[in-house]
Amino acid sequence: MSVGKIFRQPLNVVNIGLAGFAASVSDCGGSVVQVNWRPPLSVDADAYSTMATHNNAIEAANARVMEVILSGKPVLVGMDLAANVIPGMRKDLILHSGPPITWQRMCGPTRGAIIGALIYEGLATNASDAEKLAASGKIAFAPCHHHSAVGPMAGIVSASMPVFIIRNDTFGNYAYCTLNEGLGKVLRYGAFGAEVIEKLRWMEQVLYPVLQDAIASLGSIDLKSIIAQALHMGDEVHNRNRAGTSLFYRTIAPAIVSVCNNTSDAVKALNFIHGNDHFFLNLSMPAAKCCLDAARGVPFSSIVVAMARNGTDFGIQLAGTNNQWFVGDALVPDALFFPGFTKDDANPDIGDSAITETLGLGGFAIAAAPAIVQFVGGSAADAVQYTLDMYEIAAAENNVFQIPYLDFRGTPTGIDVRKVVETGITPFIDTGVAHKEPGVGQVGAGVLSAPAMPFQKAFDGLAKTIRSINDGAIKNP
Repeated sequence: MSVGKIFRQPLNVVNIGLAGFAASVSDCGGSVVQVNWRPPLSVDADAYSTMATHNNAIEAANARVMEVILSGKPVLVGMDLAANVIPGMRKDLILHSGPPITWQRMCGPTRGAIIGALIYEGLATNASDAEKLAASGKIAFAPCHHHSAVGPMAGIVSASMPVFIIRNDTFGNYAYCTLNEGLGKVLRYGAFGAEVIEKLRWMEQVLYPVLQDAIASLGSIDLKSIIAQALHMGDEVHNRNRAGTSLFYRTIAPAIVSVCNNTSDAVKALNFIHGNDHFFLNLSMPAAKCCLDAARGVPFSSIVVAMARNGTDFGIQLAGTNNQWFVGDALVPDALFFPGFTKDDANPDIGDSAITETLGLGGFAIAAAPAIVQFVGGSAADAVQYTLDMYEIAAAENNVFQIPYLDFRGTPTGIDVRKVVETGITPFIDTGVAHKEPGVGQVGAGVLSAPAMPFQKAFDGLAKTIRSINDGAIKNP
């Protein structure tokens, strides 16, 4: 075709890059196709070479890891106080969400929740004394993930708190999580007022014994089955747990009625669960953790087994890097804020609840729960696209967790750090939002894409570990 004819043809544009350029063409009446493409993330050249050289070994390790993850069977087997069952738990230890962090670097919600926990434990009588004790060095802090546990938002676990006990029936490992307090001014969002402590004590003294006896009478509750059903009913079991909570309620209610001798306690316990749509979150999280923990320690694997935030840092761990954390700055979510609050009030992303996304739930399954994107003015089509994007960075499709709208396609499961680097796509997460100051509580809910830096560091870190294996510094089984 001659140049003259080319310029007499209708304008057809293929845009690669900023969508705003495509919009300009469209506004002028032109035909435009927007290519959904991102540049790869920047990583060390030697690391890229190492990963390419050992591609076959990485693929084999990842296949092994995904087999372990997908065959996990998380079941709720009981409840107890944290000090009795969480490995290494003691009175002067407070567990928190995310990667390791010192008191000096902790964000407001984490500090507020620790203050509340110290008052709850009777180690301090007021906020001022609790803050001094926390800063004194007499209290130890550690990530929940280091103790087979997970916690939403601030993720605080102290010795006297009752916890769910979840067992992976396939591999025999356990995971633990506290009870969900509900929304608003609660400990996990950094609130520590008298009403917060009063609710925690009621949960320990009334709710916990009722649930403990009911679960014991049932023997175990299959959480994987509940999660699979909840996905078919509009949940993604991170930021929407209405169906999961309802299914759990149907399972536990007859047992409570059957074994609880105190009618008043039974009614209060059932009403509390019924009135808390997020109750199941504290079961979906440890269910995900015990599936992922079973896949740790597989040399060469590039699969993410933990993704967690402490309100200051965002950290990930890989199956093939011996529990090492790779961290970057936590970001502030895009959110729908409660009346009177704005993004200026929001703390950066916080919580262990991204363990759900790590297993292919939460934001990875948001096409099953499109109502969530309304938090940020999104549409059902946006929700579907978010999930489709996650397939680009996933190692597999889930064999049990399915999305009805996608013709029951399995959720994208197993974040491969190599694919994150190659595509420039980072995990999509839906989440609650805490006020940045201690003592305030929840101010909204929203979504965000994970920061790139932890994945860049993890890519380089895995390459370094592989080189160490080849040098004989680490025994290769």
